[in-house]
Amino acid sequence: MRRKASLILLALAVFFATLSPLLRWYAFPRWAKVPANEYQDMVLEAKNATLLDYGTMKARTVPKVTIVQTLKGNVEASKKIEKTAGRDVVVWDGLSYVQGPDGKMVSRIPERYIFDAHSQEPVHATGEMVDGDPVRRDGIEFKWPFLTEKRDYEYFDAQTRTTTPIHYKGTQTFRGVKVYYFEQTIPWTKVHLPKTMPVQGITPESVAKTGTTRWYTTVRKFWVEPVTGAPVYGEENHKEELRGGTLLGGRDRVTAFAGDVKMREDYIRSTVALVKHNRTLILLLTSYLPWGFLILGAGLLSLSLYLEARGRRPGDPAPTETVEPEPVTA
Repeated sequence: MRRKASLILLALAVFFATLSPLLRWYAFPRWAKVPANEYQDMVLEAKNATLLDYGTMKARTVPKVTIVQTLKGNVEASKKIEKTAGRDVVVWDGLSYVQGPDGKMVSRIPERYIFDAHSQEPVHATGEMVDGDPVRRDGIEFKWPFLTEKRDYEYFDAQTRTTTPIHYKGTQTFRGVKVYYFEQTIPWTKVHLPKTMPVQGITPESVAKTGTTRWYTTVRKFWVEPVTGAPVYGEENHKEELRGGTLLGGRDRVTAFAGDVKMREDYIRSTVALVKHNRTLILLLTSYLPWGFLILGAGLLSLSLYLEARGRRPGDPAPTETVEPEPVTA
């Protein structure tokens, strides 16, 4: 009986010991992915910001500028691209909507971001764009890969339509969560005017005819939870200027927008809670279950060997044979 039990335990030990690396190195890369139908929204604010009044073409200080960012998974587009890409693809249709303190639109910039659901690497397909202009991303945007490393990453800037490094600056703790801090500086660069302008009748084409150009610089900061690769917090020191041309009335430049853009407090709390939940799910595949199965396999192996040793222990009394007496005849 002991022999049979030890063999069963040995088989279970081999099973769990084999399952441990399979979960980490086979199942995790295939099961961990960004869902195609995900929807996210984020509200950021720049308090005491500088904003251009297009009516007077003069910059003024306003109490608050609000930026609403939405990312909506386009399942239909994802399935269409997957047929030719041969891998799981996520299509995010994004919108960055900026409004002044009076609630009126300052700018709205749509964006389509196409990427690999597992690695977050960009996937180049028809429809990849920023503000209607086709682009080709060569780096990440919005989200870091699962199991983010302590290194620099290539990050796509939607304003300049270029990819430059975003630098790892160290490990910190944010709201009780271990995070990696990344920072990227975009120097003053000439950029496109938004195709949707805040004043009716003013278009990028009409502004271009005046010789006035738009310039932009920012210091972008992200605090990224490394297991999920999701930013729990972000902010930008953002500046825009209009330069030259007849539109400025002889002035060399005028500030179009300047402010420290930060996530609103209620969105910080909800983002941290969501990231903590998703972190637990990822750790189940990368740490908790693989190590648990490995320890369980070692325990079952030890118990199997113990029962096997007990079954072969010397000193047990040998069984006695009963000899039947031969019949006696007269």
